[in-house]
Amino acid sequence: MKRKTIFYNAALIIAALAIVVTACKKDNDDNDGPTSFTLKTLSAGSIDMNGATPPTDVPADPTIEATFSSNVNASTATNENITMTRDYDDADIALNITVAGNKITIEPVGGLGNGALFLLSFKSGLKSTDGTSLSSADRSFTTEGTFVPAGQVAHWGFEDTPNDDIGTYNPAADGVVDLTYAESHSATAGKAAVFNGSTTIVEIPNGDQLMATNDFTLSFWAKAEDIQRGHFIIGLAAFYGFQFELFSGMNGFKFPVTYNIPDSDPATGGDFSYNGDGLTLDNGGWRGCTFNQPEEDMTSLLSNTWFHVTFVFNSETRERRFYLNGDLVKIEDFDLWFDDDGDPYPETGIDGLKYNGVEPSVYPILTFGFIHARIGTLWDTEPWGNYDSPDSNHFKGMLDDVRIFHKTLTDQEISLMYDSEAK
Repeated sequence: MKRKTIFYNAALIIAALAIVVTACKKDNDDNDGPTSFTLKTLSAGSIDMNGATPPTDVPADPTIEATFSSNVNASTATNENITMTRDYDDADIALNITVAGNKITIEPVGGLGNGALFLLSFKSGLKSTDGTSLSSADRSFTTEGTFVPAGQVAHWGFEDTPNDDIGTYNPAADGVVDLTYAESHSATAGKAAVFNGSTTIVEIPNGDQLMATNDFTLSFWAKAEDIQRGHFIIGLAAFYGFQFELFSGMNGFKFPVTYNIPDSDPATGGDFSYNGDGLTLDNGGWRGCTFNQPEEDMTSLLSNTWFHVTFVFNSETRERRFYLNGDLVKIEDFDLWFDDDGDPYPETGIDGLKYNGVEPSVYPILTFGFIHARIGTLWDTEPWGNYDSPDSNHFKGMLDDVRIFHKTLTDQEISLMYDSEAK
């Protein structure tokens, strides 16, 4: 009986050992084989981008960090397997991607712009170091603020300061005279600059650098009081650079710009103006004008009310365009500039902008509130062009969100920007 008990106990021990060995073998098999490869965390600084609700406050120039359940095969972390798409135009965003262990750092090239929706996708081509493919993951997010396309060169938001919000185009201490601030056109716009119509001016050095470009966009908000004379709202050496002038009747505006022509003298292309008359090459207007939106009551749009203007020059199409309150209102095409004999004007060769000022007449100083900087002598003898005369065409009103881009904004981008800022 005792011997039987010994054999029985030995059998139990052997069975138990077999179970342990089998369990250990199973564990070892699991460890040696592939495991799942998944996205664990996604963040931009302190902002969680991996939650149930997509964030709406991601910076326009984010550094995005993604961590995974296993180390990442760096050779698979490419722009084909990690993509970012802008929602409103389906544009693919170029990304700088780096890998360290189980972490991927993603930085959009050139920034994203404000107030836009994006989709960040991690595709199954992304693999772990043991060769396991990712379970694909898509995450959406919106950049902070009101909508502004990427690529701004300068922005003056006038939030109790005349400084450039994103760059270095700031006025010198003695370049700001009698500037005050007040509530702007909307809650999202915050403050705006107030110009008194007689002495207020803001002068920003190195304005000529803003014209060192082929493509160009200027956008701003303004509200002008009807003072029975014109308003010089923005000027960079007058037409030797560019100027925005509101007509004395508050019934139109113009924006002369000097352009570069290779192997030739620069050209202004004449006054680019809009007064709502609707005249084009097809109905008695200038042969270079292909579109001109009729508007019977320009005064109601421009007098004592906020309006938004965007000017665009596209060097590829050689078109200059005006937008008013988000809508396209006028197009001129330099490729159509021929005289009555069919000979081309020099403007058919324009390929970009060019500053063409000569001192002491004008200086390369961007000016808000007048047509050129005080140091210049241009039009000093004219009753409308002398800064020292309070009866000259000083701007009286408010100015906000002056934006300059060295790129051509699209119709959609301008409309979205206006709609977003108008709220």
